[in-house]
Amino acid sequence: MKYDCIVIGAGPGGYVAAIRAAQLGLKTACIEKRETLGGTCLNVGCIPSKALLHSSELYSRIQHEAAANGISVKGTSIDFKAMMARKEGVVAGFTKGIEGLFKKNKVDWIQGAARLKSPHEVEAGGNVYEAGAIILATGSEPISLPFLPFDEKKVLSSTGALALSSIPKKLLVIGAGVIGVELGSVYQRIGSEVVFIEFLDRICPAFDSALSKGLLKSLSSQGMQFHLSHKVVKGDVSKGVSLTVEGEGKETVFTGDAVLVAVGRKPYSDGLGLDALGIQKDPKGFVQIDAAFRTSQPHIFAIGDLVEGPMLAHKASEEGIAVAELIAGHRPLIDYLSIPNVAYTHPEAAGVGLTEEEAKARGIPYKAAQFPFKANSRARCTGDDAGFVKMLAEEKSRKLIGIHILGAHASELIAEASLAIARRLTADELGDACHAHPTLAEALKEAALSLFKAPIHL
Repeated sequence: MKYDCIVIGAGPGGYVAAIRAAQLGLKTACIEKRETLGGTCLNVGCIPSKALLHSSELYSRIQHEAAANGISVKGTSIDFKAMMARKEGVVAGFTKGIEGLFKKNKVDWIQGAARLKSPHEVEAGGNVYEAGAIILATGSEPISLPFLPFDEKKVLSSTGALALSSIPKKLLVIGAGVIGVELGSVYQRIGSEVVFIEFLDRICPAFDSALSKGLLKSLSSQGMQFHLSHKVVKGDVSKGVSLTVEGEGKETVFTGDAVLVAVGRKPYSDGLGLDALGIQKDPKGFVQIDAAFRTSQPHIFAIGDLVEGPMLAHKASEEGIAVAELIAGHRPLIDYLSIPNVAYTHPEAAGVGLTEEEAKARGIPYKAAQFPFKANSRARCTGDDAGFVKMLAEEKSRKLIGIHILGAHASELIAEASLAIARRLTADELGDACHAHPTLAEALKEAALSLFKAPIHL
């Protein structure tokens, strides 16, 4: 069968690209090796982790905040099986939803592992399909350590950590990036002792250093243990889990019931037949593309985790839409500066634009200001007054170049910040905008006022 466009991979980059291509009148198919649509994000990543984060936070709030709010709760306990079942139900609902969207937009779903057979042919499920344009959207997979291969029982990837049958008494986590701290938060809240071993001297290094430091302080106060500037050099899983760790000029052995290896992800670029077509990859496996997402074969495009850049579902979706529109003859533009990054911890952390470290490295004259949630009325009413909003603006033009939030609902508040960065608003323009009272969003207004004028409530 011949198509105008074939998308390989049905994650947030691939399925969105397929839908947009079909909306633009292209005869489109999407090939996915999983039995369900949605890719890593929906099946074993973003969505199930957020479902568990919600359940575990609800339990934690009942335990630690009910009494302060005049609510007496007795006999709370965790039904881990029911918690996991709810998570699976959330995932199943969304996968069915994408199937419905494919039918609505007339996207053909082809199940099977795909391989490029020739420049315009894709083989999947024993059949060969022809396409005028091909979009590679195969995503990424967890990186393992040579001496700790994943068995998803004692040595867990993020996938295994989302599918445990019981709560580990002690969970070791190698890597304190976003995935590590989110999943560590889940298990700490429901009873695990959680110990992090991080090679770098900070957690969540993609964030502004102020957020990293604030988040570390908050998570530590919740009982999570962090060993920064430490390196795991050996592992033994013959009896439980035993890790030999170098740090502070000595070797230490850490023991636990399970270990989550969250040291990053790598592009899923093997087995696609790229080499035979001369499609180039860098040493890390990322597919090489030009500014229009084209590989060395100009009609074959690559997006999302398969290419260099932050591994974010929403970044992949934006790129998927852009490529579909390019194929259809449009001229889309992606503003990477306005793509936010979020950690769904408690408090949440979110940032968009440049960090202060990046602004310094680029030699940009800037001003920085912070406004604490302790001075925000809504935050004080809800008891979620930890954290702050930090803003950066060019000194001369006053244009906002970075907005960083540590606090409750930062994942939602960052949308206004992303719009401000995308539209290149000045601090004055954001500060002059009326924000409803009392809301957490008022902290954005106050932070903007703090840059060149003066905040009202501080």
